Amino acid sequence: MVKARELHPIQLDSDLSLENWAERFAREAHLESSAKLQKAIGLIEELESKDATAKDWKGPDAHRFGLEMADILSTMPIDEDALVAALLYRSVRIGRLHLRDVREDFGKTVAKLIEGVQQMAIISQTRQDAPKQFLGAAENQADAVRRMLVAVIDDVRVALIKLAERTAAIRAVKSADKARRIKVAREVSEVYAPLAHRLGIGHLKWELEDLSFRYLEEEAYKQIAKALAERREDRERYIQELVDSISATLTSQHIRADLTWRAKHIFSIWRKMKRKQVDFSQIYDVRAIRILVDSVRDCYAALGLVHGAYKSIPHEFDDYIASPKPNGYRSLHTAVIGPQGKVVEVQIRTQQMHDEAEYGVCAHYKYKGTDTEISGEAYEEKIAWLRQVLDWHDEVGDLRELSDALRQDVLEDRIYVFTRDGHVVDLPAGSTPLDFAYKVHTEIGHSCRGAKVNRKIVPLTYRLKVGDQVDILRQSEARPSRDWLNQSLGYLKTSRARAKVQAWFKQLDRDQNISAGKQLIDSEVKRLALGSFDLQAVSEALNLQTTEDLYAAVGAGDVRVSQVVGAVSRLSGATQRELDLEPRQASPQERTDGIQIRGVGKLLTQIATCCHPVPGDTIVGYITKNRGVSIHRDDCANLLSLEDESPERIIEVSWGETQVETYPVEIEISAYDRQGLLRDVTSVLANERVNVTGMQTMTDSSANTARLQLSIEVDGLSQLSHVLDRVQRIHNVISAKRIRAA
Repeated sequence: MVKARELHPIQLDSDLSLENWAERFAREAHLESSAKLQKAIGLIEELESKDATAKDWKGPDAHRFGLEMADILSTMPIDEDALVAALLYRSVRIGRLHLRDVREDFGKTVAKLIEGVQQMAIISQTRQDAPKQFLGAAENQADAVRRMLVAVIDDVRVALIKLAERTAAIRAVKSADKARRIKVAREVSEVYAPLAHRLGIGHLKWELEDLSFRYLEEEAYKQIAKALAERREDRERYIQELVDSISATLTSQHIRADLTWRAKHIFSIWRKMKRKQVDFSQIYDVRAIRILVDSVRDCYAALGLVHGAYKSIPHEFDDYIASPKPNGYRSLHTAVIGPQGKVVEVQIRTQQMHDEAEYGVCAHYKYKGTDTEISGEAYEEKIAWLRQVLDWHDEVGDLRELSDALRQDVLEDRIYVFTRDGHVVDLPAGSTPLDFAYKVHTEIGHSCRGAKVNRKIVPLTYRLKVGDQVDILRQSEARPSRDWLNQSLGYLKTSRARAKVQAWFKQLDRDQNISAGKQLIDSEVKRLALGSFDLQAVSEALNLQTTEDLYAAVGAGDVRVSQVVGAVSRLSGATQRELDLEPRQASPQERTDGIQIRGVGKLLTQIATCCHPVPGDTIVGYITKNRGVSIHRDDCANLLSLEDESPERIIEVSWGETQVETYPVEIEISAYDRQGLLRDVTSVLANERVNVTGMQTMTDSSANTARLQLSIEVDGLSQLSHVLDRVQRIHNVISAKRIRAA
């Protein structure tokens, strides 16, 4: 077991030079050189001497605090950059040192580590002492904070530095006022002690738990401390004598063993008393010895020798080797009465069992942690990743390379953001401020008119990130927008929020919904230049009896406009495919297998350049003299002329099962002219993976407007509708529509 360091700040010895401090840290962390550490220590001492009054609370100075953080970290699997970041962190936090200077003098990695620890510091802003649970959730805010905390960490060194910082902080508040001691202690007990436990850093976990318990439950702490009665030296001498006696007994029977011991820390005693509803006299593992042997046979042999030498306590023996715990934990547990009638717990296991219990899939934290009720696959994966980094450090040696490799395997499916008051809200990844608003309260969502993220105005389609602080801007009247239900616009990610918007529109009068729905459909038909189609058939295809029912459903949000477009496509015989991101194999004019010609076999076909039909349009074929069948839209002006001249050449065609890769479409964009307009339009088209084959721009200086005509290639009406939606959201764009055939 790891013996905890003294529970007080390190004492700065005037005889201990800067070089000696650096060499000590380098030696304990197994570094090849201490030069970088010396440079960092020299810098924080220089800054301290220039501004001796700069402290963010009563406690150690920044350079003393940095030394203590490095002292805590140096015994862990850590590298030079992390130690340097620990030394400099406090100076950066109180504004004495700028990150820009850190980046220049010590490298990008050190600066990034300090930034990561600063991001985790946002935990201190949360209202963990809120009088009631936020959102009426079953889990308390501390659980949500711990989840968010782990989601923030993308480098295990950040977690280790933060734990060292909180350990140094709770040591330092001994001389602070009571309110500050309680605030720091609550934060440590609810967030950082469980995190240390999850990561298997036992000695820090014990210290954090004991110190926070001391400040949060002063009376209980004093009672247990008094019950222990013995002086520390006497207790250690007693347990060491017992260890020597058992070791001699095992050696006499040729059993090779490694014995470690500990005195159970005060918080653990109190927690066990509460859990078992017993008093101090019935806690049998106040003193505990762990025996590690070579084989399972040696485990039972050692158990027999211990029971032969000391009287065992009935009902305090557990054989987790013969009957492992559900998580795979294996060990022998017993309690015996040692010399002077004092109870001692004895654990016996092999080295392999010990390694599995501490670091493997059956890790100790999995069943004894204070946050075992927290669920979530991404959370558990991240914890497993952090544990792997610590466990494999001895084999690999480079924490940075290992953490980078493992991070690629961790997928996060949730994000954790803050309200203005510091409450934590969890949302699916990709959620927007609107999703946040509806998660907090339905009326907040309905009345939302804008949002601030981290005190900056953002669009309602902004994708929230872990740790964002969100403030919803509201209007006096609750009126959601029907655009929020348009998935291609990206306002809402969660089905819960979308359902609330739909419910609001359902409450409007049917006449209003019919009017609004008709306007939405007419606008989309005009924008996509769909031409004529049977709206009654579309209504029936969507399981609605009349066109009025269709209008009402669209107006209420029960049916999306994109569904209407999809129904039009299906009724016209088009097969709408998902977006294919592979390079286009051939142009529409080169492909001949996408059209079915009724009553004949395969014929050469080509898409007419005069009207550019796309899947979803109603089409007609015209037999040319030398180029096979030309495919036109049924409302094409050229086709009407050809039909008058040679009606016998008109044949019925339909879109086949195999569609061509892309189809050319002409679109027109009207906008107020500004610098960068064309760049923004082409950026949107590039992001949507739409190929632009032609472009023409015209400007009207008197009206300060611009008109852009673009030839693009799409795979169908759905993609065309989505692209037009995206273009219309560009700043200063007035309209974006498909140009109808001449």
